[in-house]
Amino acid sequence: MPKADKRIKSYRFGIHAEKMAAWYLRAKGYTVIAERYRNVMGEIDVLAMRRNTIVAVEVKARATMQACAESITPHKQGRIERTMQAALADKKITGLARGKGPNIRFDVIWITPWRMPIHIKDAWRP
Repeated sequence: MPKADKRIKSYRFGIHAEKMAAWYLRAKGYTVIAERYRNVMGEIDVLAMRRNTIVAVEVKARATMQACAESITPHKQGRIERTMQAALADKKITGLARGKGPNIRFDVIWITPWRMPIHIKDAWRP
């Protein structure tokens, strides 16, 4: 398979995984505020809210769970944290400015073929 075709296939798998993760969160009672949220600091795959907690969800779609576990580096975590801080200041995103100092959590959802998603709550702390 040519490189370009492989990249397109991987991209589509990632987009499908993000959609599946958003569906999974909705089924668990979360309100999805934004999918593929972007600002100058970076991207958050899914921004969701449950009760008074805002959750930044990083979705990792890989062939194995081991590959998912190895894919979130400290550098990636820092980028997501900075993106979340910018998102909280963004007035265009409805639902993020509820009350004083909402709780913030960073979650991960692992997606592998032929398995249910694995949701890791509070995967890391800033």
